[in-house]
Amino acid sequence: MILALETATTVASIAIIDQDKVLGEVFLNTRKNHSEVLMPIVDKLLKFINREITDMEAFAVAIGPGSFTGLRIGLATAKGMAQALNKPVIGVPTLDGLARNLIDVNGLVCPILDARKNELYTAVYNCHEHVCERITDYMALSPQQLSERFAKFDREITILGDAVAPFGQLLINGESSISIASQANRFPRAAQIAAIAQERLERGERDDLFKLAPLYIRRSEAEIRWEEKHDSLRDQ
Repeated sequence: MILALETATTVASIAIIDQDKVLGEVFLNTRKNHSEVLMPIVDKLLKFINREITDMEAFAVAIGPGSFTGLRIGLATAKGMAQALNKPVIGVPTLDGLARNLIDVNGLVCPILDARKNELYTAVYNCHEHVCERITDYMALSPQQLSERFAKFDREITILGDAVAPFGQLLINGESSISIASQANRFPRAAQIAAIAQERLERGERDDLFKLAPLYIRRSEAEIRWEEKHDSLRDQ
């Protein structure tokens, strides 16, 4: 069994799977701080499915990109449980998990997450035969830059993610080749993070507990301000 956490966005999702069976999953889109809800939900979910935390064979966590604070909370929680129980921890990129929501689509899938500052975290996947293969780098792009990339593919593309609400219609902009996933498939799910982690475990892969870090793609505001401050001090 694998317990997975997805905290990369305002959504909090926790799931427990046993091989290819989802034993339980909780999804909250309440914008509450993840630190307030994660462990209480984990505890309740375990009780609902009549399992103990010690029954878990591994822990999985979304590593981003996404909210810097949310990612740190999710990683710290997953690492804490893995270390306490001496079990493996598996980090899964958020965009990979999100693309898997449309694993049954035959075509291009593009998850988009709101990166603020009029940018999107994104990547493009080719989904076919129940596999979603990433065919671009993980990127932080403006909607205009992403639209320009769409034009180069010359294929139908389905978009999904929390950035659909603010930017979906802008990306479509009259293009019939771009469609939006249904509301039910639009947000990150811990069950998908767990499924990808299961595949990695079956290949004998696991992450170093102490080296596993968030996939930020771009630097945080705090890092930028720190660098600017120290650059100005050196120039004095």
